Amino acid sequence: MGFQKLIAYQKSFSLAMQIFEMTRQFPKEETYSLTNQIRRSSRSVCANLAEAYRKRRYEKHFISKLTDADSENSETLVWLEFSESCKYISKEQKEKLVSENQEIGKLI
Repeated sequence: MGFQKLIAYQKSFSLAMQIFEMTRQFPKEETYSLTNQIRRSSRSVCANLAEAYRKRRYEKHFISKLTDADSENSETLVWLEFSESCKYISKEQKEKLVSENQEIGKLI
């Protein structure tokens, strides 16, 4: 089994793609700040899960990468909060994405 079959990876990849699509609507002045930050952190969850999978034989490295994935997932949550506060997304959009984010956190 490869890391792509992990439910946590599949869900985090899906969330990262939803965030990518959502941020296409963000104002241009956010390109190098909020847009890049939320895209980077959401994608990093997937990357860290892939790295954790490859390091699963080495318990400390495995745990470290899972911790990194969880940290990036939490960072994504912060950027979702900013996105709503700046009125770039609706409360309903944020709640849906936060629910998915929290589910990923539980899986990690």
